[in-house]
Parts: sequence; C-alpha cells; structure tokens
Amino acid sequence: MAQAIQTFSISAPGFYGLNTQDSPLDLASGFALVATNCIIDQYGRIGSRKGWTRVNSTSGNLGANDIGVIHELVQTDGTLTILFAGNNKLFKLGTNNVVTELTYGGGGSAPTITASNWQCASLNGITYFFQNAHDPLIYDPAVSTTTYRRVSEKSGYAGTVPSANLAISAFGRLWVANSTTDKTTITFSDLLTGYVYTGGTSGSLNVNQVWPNGADEVQALAAHNGFLFIFGKRQILVYQGATTPSTMSLYDTIGGIGCLGRDTVQTTSTDVIFLSNSGVRSLMRTIQEKSAPERDLSKNVRNDLMTAVASQTLANIKSVYSEREGFYLLTMPVGQSVYCFDTKVQLQDGSSRVTTWDSIAPTAFLSRRSGELYIGKTGYVGTYTGYSDYQTSYRMLYYTNNADLGNVNQTSILKKISAVVIGGTNQTVTIKWGFDFKSNYLSANATIPLQGVAQYGIDEYGANATTLSYYSDGIALNTLTVSATGSGKVVQTGYELVINGAQLSIQKIEIQAKNGKIA
Repeated sequence: MAQAIQTFSISAPGFYGLNTQDSPLDLASGFALVATNCIIDQYGRIGSRKGWTRVNSTSGNLGANDIGVIHELVQTDGTLTILFAGNNKLFKLGTNNVVTELTYGGGGSAPTITASNWQCASLNGITYFFQNAHDPLIYDPAVSTTTYRRVSEKSGYAGTVPSANLAISAFGRLWVANSTTDKTTITFSDLLTGYVYTGGTSGSLNVNQVWPNGADEVQALAAHNGFLFIFGKRQILVYQGATTPSTMSLYDTIGGIGCLGRDTVQTTSTDVIFLSNSGVRSLMRTIQEKSAPERDLSKNVRNDLMTAVASQTLANIKSVYSEREGFYLLTMPVGQSVYCFDTKVQLQDGSSRVTTWDSIAPTAFLSRRSGELYIGKTGYVGTYTGYSDYQTSYRMLYYTNNADLGNVNQTSILKKISAVVIGGTNQTVTIKWGFDFKSNYLSANATIPLQGVAQYGIDEYGANATTLSYYSDGIALNTLTVSATGSGKVVQTGYELVINGAQLSIQKIEIQAKNGKIA
C-alpha cells in the first residue's frame, strides 16, 4: 500500500534565533543553525536586516579612514550636533551634512592626536573627548562651533582633569577613570561643570582596596537608577547613592565576571548590557541571579562568540543599543561580523534571540535621540535604513536545525518544500535541503513574482504555478514551493537569497514527505 504524504509545519521559523551551543538533536524547531544578515522582526519572524546609506556625500579631510566614534551633542535649546572622529582628527556634520573638520582653537601648540578611539560624554551643552594618553578635549558651541580645545583651556577650569580613557556623564557630572598611571581611581567633576575637578562637589574614589577578589583595573563605567557601576576585568563594583557622591556607598560586589571592553557597555531603560569574560551579560540579571552565573544573553552562541572575541583587539569592539530597532549590536572587527541580540523578547532561560551579520562592518555606532541608528564606515557616516548596503546587495541565509519528521528511527522521503514569505519582490530564493547532518545539500530555486499580489479566481492565484500570492492584513504573502528529492532520518532545510532593495521575512515552512523504511 502506498504511503500517504504527510505535511510537517514550522510556524514562525527562526523565532528563537541561533543556537550553535546545544546538540542539534535536542533543539526546538524555532531555533536556527544559521541566521546570517537576519533579524527577528516585530512579529517574531526571521527576516532580512536593514542596510545602510551615506549621510555625508563626500569625505572631506576624513578621507578613506575609519570613523572611531560618533556622538550626538544635545544642547539645552534643542540644537543637535553630530560629532565624530577619524584620521586622527575631530569632525562634525555641518550644513547639509557636509563633513567639517574642527580645528584647534586654544592657545599655544595644538594637542597631538595619534588615534581616534575617543570616549565622548556630554554635559550641560558641552561635549568632552577622552582617550588614553591624550589630552582631554572639549567642544563648546557657546564658545565656537568650528573649533575644539583642551579641557584645561576652558574658562573656569579648576583642579586637574585626568588624561583618562573612560568617561561617562551621569547624575549631573562627569565621571572619568583609567589613565596610564592610575587604573583604580574614579574622578568626578563638580555639578554641571565637567571642567572643575577641585572644590564644590567634585572628588575621587579609589577602589584599589575594594575589589572582592584581589587587584583589578577599571575597564568601564555605567550608571543606572542611582547606581554607579565600576567594571573591572573580572569583577564588578556597585555603588548606591551616586547622585550624591560624598555619601555614596558600596552596595554590592560581583566576583568572577568583568567587562572586556569599554565600548561594549550599553544602558537601556531597564538594564545595563556588556561583554564579559563569559559572554554578553545583563548586569541587572547578574545582580539578581549571582547563584546562576551561567545565565547570559549569549548562552546559545557562547562558544562561537568567545572564539571570535579571542581574536579581537578588545579596544576596537563597539556596541550600540537601539530602542527603535529593539536590539543590541556587538562588532567583531576581525572577520567583520556583527552579533545582533534581540531585546524585544527574552527566551525562557533569560538568554536573547541572536542572529549574525557578515557584510555591513560598522566601525562605530550612534543611537540618536530621534531613534535613528548611525554607523561608522570608511570615509562616511551611515544610517541604518533601506535594504541595500549603499547600493550593494547582501546575502541573507537562514537554516533550520536538524530534526526528524516524527520518528527518529524512520527515514523520510521528501516530496515538496514550501515557504511562506513576506516581501522580497522579484527575488530568487534558493531552497536547500539535506539529510543526516551532511553538508552536501540539494537545492532548487523559486522566484517571488514581480507583482506582489495576485487576485483570487484569476489563474489559480497567479501565473507562476509554484508561487501563490495574496494579501494578509495589507501585507503581500507568497508561498514558494519546490519539488524535493532524497531521504534520510534527519532533515535540515535552508533558505538563501540576495537582498537588493526589498525586505523579506519567512513566516512559515511546510515539508511534505512520505514515511520510508524503519531502521
């Protein structure tokens, strides 16, 4: 008797993001083994990331050099200024987004700038630039909109500003740390005056004797909900009452977990996210769950992530949190990859849904007050938008995990594979399938029609017999179907296409198969 064809469905494919950590046989169907140039969209579907386009049309004196930092100065009157650094110079985006170099406007010789890896902090309408072994610099538009000068040249300057590598603006003052000669002292300015470091409410905090597990160095700073967080390499200090530094006190210490890079720390409305020696961590969750330190946002990709981190210059790893896009991005400059941690939904174990990008290669990030996401590129400030990488296509790849189709001891004979996709007009999707953990995939192509929607009752939903199109809540859905061959106990399918101007998401996968012999 002929075996009946059975249909196996995966709804919301890729909903759980990547999992390269656990055994593929134990994974739920919502996990992916490959998710490249993908995001998890607002409806929980695996889809293509956005691309980028240039903000400035010409590079000016930035030339063909990487941007090391991008910062937005918000003045008290609402004026917004984009500042950035590259080619060992400071710049702003002027009228019509023209790259305008800031020149030295102080007295005497200009400071020597040998790198562009500044940390920027704004306070009371002024932006401060801090970088190890460099004079701290200041951009004060009330004095000049075209020049910069040393902090020490600011009118009213008092005390000594450290030549620090770390700087944050929090609780109405600057907090700076990590100079070439002092890795354990946090210096804070007077209230609203980031150039006053003596008198008033300015002061310093030396944490050399406070580390719970012995000597350490301050690697990063963060502030949240009245707490000051001081990250060492392998431990974290939490100070409460930081709104009044003279009376703040040590609230908690966390041993065994530290921060690997200054620019990996991002503050959200409810949390602080950072790259630790054991993966990407949630600071608030770490405090709450110190008894379960293995729980981290990168749990499902931890080994791959930390292998990539091992080859990086830690100072060059950048990150950003975008509230509008709902993700935390972490760059791996060596290899030009980006890890995307979805922050819209956490998985049951507290980890994040993760995808990777392999062809956008940002050198800096800025999440603007407007919600717009800026990225640094060689010679240009870019904005994260559209679906091409500045007029260049990129390839999206999504592969399911390996799974049996109902009975692990019985072979499945594939007949058809269907994918319900959204968007992607006139793009060809390569559908691949393989068996029993082997990488020699079979494949077939299906093209999404140029006309996004066909009408019911006309040529069986459209002229292409392998593609059905219709509207769903105002969104064009297309069902792509290919004939499949071959058999095996365990099946994996993959979906690849070139993104070149149109978004695509995958809503559902259906596999039609017959039961074969039982092993």
